[in-house]
Amino acid sequence: MKNSIRISLYAVLFSMCVFVSTTDGYSQEQETSEEVDLTPKFGIKGGVNLSNLYVDNVQDEHVKVAGQVGFFAKLPLTRGISLQPELLYTSKGAKVTYDNLLQGKGEYRYNLNYVEVPLTLVFNIVKNFNLHGGGYMAYLTSANVKNLNDGTITGFSDLRADNFHRVDYGLVGGLGVDIENVTIGARYNYGMAEVGKSGSFSGDMTRNAKNSSLSFFIGIAF
Repeated sequence: MKNSIRISLYAVLFSMCVFVSTTDGYSQEQETSEEVDLTPKFGIKGGVNLSNLYVDNVQDEHVKVAGQVGFFAKLPLTRGISLQPELLYTSKGAKVTYDNLLQGKGEYRYNLNYVEVPLTLVFNIVKNFNLHGGGYMAYLTSANVKNLNDGTITGFSDLRADNFHRVDYGLVGGLGVDIENVTIGARYNYGMAEVGKSGSFSGDMTRNAKNSSLSFFIGIAF
């Protein structure tokens, strides 16, 4: 179904707006059962990206599975509200399927690899459950394309990263479940910068496209 990921983001952002505008005290303490004060936390996280490149609409049929890994900090501002900066290495892009007499059946997977810095506000709306939203900036480190033919990777070609815009940025929205120092959640990144540059085949193919990704992650704080 087209636009399902986008609709999920709107639902998350709407929920956050309702929460912020509500004066009732739903916020819960962020410390673990062994802590008596609000304590900054630092940890590692990793997960799976369902990434895509979109022009007008996000279409699920072009989603590519990739990964992310990195570090995060959770800095309490007050009870129930934290600032969460992160440093991630993440892969985005898209896939394109083909079926013809010359090549057979397969798909091309376009991989755009970034160092990404999300910055979000985390709101604990009930015990062990939070919503978070904010923005991200990212720097493209490398780009490549894989040819997966009949289940076998038959080719791997490097693309010139200079054919793409190095800097990406956009909006972030998601939710999480905290169990002591373990966080499990989902997040949607909505890119606002065009990916490709004009002047090359690979750049022209993605010139008007932007990144989008839905990620599922687990984090462990120390």
